[in-house]
Parts: sequence; C-alpha cells; structure tokens
Amino acid sequence: MDLEEALQVVGEFGTYQKRMVTVLILLQVYMAFQAMLIVLVGAVPDYQIDKGVHPSAGHDDIIKHLTITEDITSIVTEWSLVKDQAYKVNLAGSLFFAGVLIGNVLFGPLSDKIGRKPVFLTALFFEVLFGYATAFAPSYEVFALSRMLVGMMNGGMALVCFVLTQEYVGKSYWAMTGTLTNMTFAVGIALFAALGYYLRQWRTLATVANSPGVLFFLLCVNLPESPRWLYSRGRTEQAERVLLYMAQRNGNGRVLVKLKKCSTRSGAPSTGLLDLVTHPILRRRTVVLMFVWYACSLVYYGLTLNASGETGNRYVTVAMYGLVELPAYPLCIYFINKQWAGRRKTMAVFLALAGFSCLLTMLIPVTSASWFNGTTLALLGKLMVSAAFNIVYVYTSELYPTVIRNAGLGVCSMSCRFGGILAPFVPSMKALHHSMPFMVFGLSGISAGCLSLLLPETLNKPVAETLEELHSPAYQRIVEREVYLFEEDPAKQKAPQ
Repeated sequence: MDLEEALQVVGEFGTYQKRMVTVLILLQVYMAFQAMLIVLVGAVPDYQIDKGVHPSAGHDDIIKHLTITEDITSIVTEWSLVKDQAYKVNLAGSLFFAGVLIGNVLFGPLSDKIGRKPVFLTALFFEVLFGYATAFAPSYEVFALSRMLVGMMNGGMALVCFVLTQEYVGKSYWAMTGTLTNMTFAVGIALFAALGYYLRQWRTLATVANSPGVLFFLLCVNLPESPRWLYSRGRTEQAERVLLYMAQRNGNGRVLVKLKKCSTRSGAPSTGLLDLVTHPILRRRTVVLMFVWYACSLVYYGLTLNASGETGNRYVTVAMYGLVELPAYPLCIYFINKQWAGRRKTMAVFLALAGFSCLLTMLIPVTSASWFNGTTLALLGKLMVSAAFNIVYVYTSELYPTVIRNAGLGVCSMSCRFGGILAPFVPSMKALHHSMPFMVFGLSGISAGCLSLLLPETLNKPVAETLEELHSPAYQRIVEREVYLFEEDPAKQKAPQ
C-alpha cells in the first residue's frame, strides 16, 4: 500500500494524532509572543524632555532631562531610545525577521536531510534559551543580538512545526490543521496584548512570554519522526514502525501496515535547494510563490506592527489586530475545499481584497466620530491578508514534493522574511504622506493576487512524494494549466529510467 492508504488504515486523524497536532498548534501561542514582543517591549510611552535641553544635546543629557509620564517601562525608557536613537526600536524588530530569514534558509533544507524532529527540537530549545537572554539583556546591543538569534531559531522551528502538523495526518486534513495553526497564532497575538496590559515592566513581560516555551519543549520531546519524511527518504521500515505505533495509540493495534517501496531511485542524487532552480516545474512555482509570500508578510506584519503606533489604547488595538483574523479562518476552510473556488482562486481574491482595502484608506477620512474610517479599513485588510497568508501555507505544502517540501517552504519563507524586515519601517513613510504606507500595502496585495493565478490548482489532486512523481502521468494532469501558461511542456523532458 502507499502512504495515503496506510494512513487511512492507521487513522488519518486519530486520537494520538489529535494530541500531537494539538501540542504543535498551541505552540503557535508561544511563537506569536516572540514575533509580537517588540510591539509592546519597544512601545514608546508618553514622555517629556525639559525645555531647557538644547536640541543638539547628547544622549546622556537627554537621559537626565527625560520624564516618562506613563506607568510602563520598555527598551525606550531603559535606554532612552528617543530622538536620534528612536530608529533602534524598528531595527530590533527588523533584526528579528532577519534572523527568521536565516533560520528558514538553514533549517528548512536541513530538516529535509536529517529529519524533522531533531531540527525542530534543537531550534525550540535554543529559542527558549535566547528568549531569556532577551529578557535579561544588560544593554541594547545584547538585546538586539538576542532578538536576531531568537528569530533565527523561530524561523527554523516554526517552519518544521507547520510541516509536522501536515505530515502527521492524512492529506484530507491538511487544510484544517494548517488553518488551526494560523488561527492559534492570531489568538496568541490577542493573548500577548492581554499579558502586556497586566505586565507593564518590559523585562517581566519578556520573561513571562518566553516561559511557555519550556513547557512546550518538554511536551514535544516524545513526538515521533514524520512518517512521510521517513518514507520519502526510502526508510520504509522505520515509516512502518511509526505508523504502527500511531495505530496502537489510536486503538487500532491489530492493523497490518506494509508500505510499497518509495519510487526514489537507488543511487539517485539527494534533493536540495539546487533542485528548486534546475527543475522546471519547481522553478516556476518557486518564483511565483516567493513574491506571494513576500507580499503576504509585508502587508500582514506591516499592519500588525503599525498597531502600537495608532491613537487610542495600544493594548486594545494590538488585541484587535489579532482577533480580527479569526473570522478569516472559517472562510478559508469553506472556500478552499469547494471545487468552484479551490486554493488558487481563493488566495488570489483574498490578496486582491486586502490590497483594495488598504488603497481605500486614502479615500476615507480618518475621523474619530465615524466607525467607518482608516482604522476600520486597515482591520479589514488585516482580515483579508490573514486569510491569504493561511492559504499560502497550505497551498505551498501541496505544491512541493515531500522530499523537498521543507526546502521549498524555507525558500518561500525566506522571501517572506524580507517583507517582515521591511514591515517595521513602512509605517514611518507617513512622514512623506499619511497614505504612503497603505499605498505600499495595497499595491503589494493586488499584484501578488494577480500573479498567484499562474499557479495550478491542487484541490483533490495527488501530492507528490518524490521529484520523480512530478513526471508521472497522474501528476501531469495537475500541471496542464501551468504548462499552458508558461508555454513549456515538462512532459517532453526525458522521464527517469
């Protein structure tokens, strides 16, 4: 039997898999805490500088004459990151996403080579360690370095965590597990806002926000290796043992699992990042997906990180930018599983709607008296781009074969992090014109939505386990539209012997 047939015998989403996936999904709360930490830890409180201080005064003089009028602490208050030092707050946020980018590049391909579990646990362990380094940083330089290291571990761990939630279960449940993963991240943003409301001292907030990582690490130690990864690497017997273990924990101890040999050719070169460039089908998909991921990240994090800079209660605003995502996920589950909508069209529409919502903010006056203002449209844009971001995770997993899935996700997520790196600085474009940030977000969303239409639909289509399967007759039917659009026929290439 093949792997999908074996999972149906074992249980595509049995009791044991539900427990494993639940732990990985709840881990998203911790990941949201780390990603959003700079929003409150780097918050700029109300402050005053004595009128007698000369505009060209040095940093030490500013510290002596700086008065905080709000009962909170942050890295801004501790290291007086105001005036010419204010850029360091955005820099710390960008360094986190730069670290995520490095983590994607390093850990994605590594998990395809040595396994999902060792890479995942190693990254999670060091993320917790560097998270405590952030909380106890004696200087801004140590704080900024620790944020980059946390981001590096977060990038590697988050990617493998998402893949595991997919590979532990049958393909028919991928949309659900992927959606629940992203939904929990949104809940984590709201919970972080509530945590920040009660913990106004930034070091206490950073320590408490990092502590759940210890619990999750202990819960994840006993997770098995991905049976899909084992099977794709030709380790059929180990994959069978994992599947039998799952069957026993699911209450199906008497089932017999005998997998057919994987189609990977003996002596064939191992897969790697180079295949994303040299393989014609994967090359096209990777180019398109990289831009889509970049646009999703730029709009998503740009709108979220802009929350603390808006007028009103910063904690309520941050919570709103998290909670507004929740309606997006039921919509995703409904549309992406409908034959008339599917993954591709639904993602394109949500991206375009997110872009138009941002562009409309330039036409709607921002008035506190009206509920329909720029903030409302920004929240609507966040809802739409959250839906698109959720779909692109699931969609990308289905477009790449198992043997190179993490490498493909890693490269796409790498481009995504370029958007994250730029996101903290886009809101500062208000200095040029108040509508400039939303123009950038709007055009990015619309262009990504149009470009995503070049990808093939994957709903109810087989998922390739190896690169060889991309050339099989059954899989070729998936890429017919893709071939037509790019005017290149991969079927003409020499099939593997």
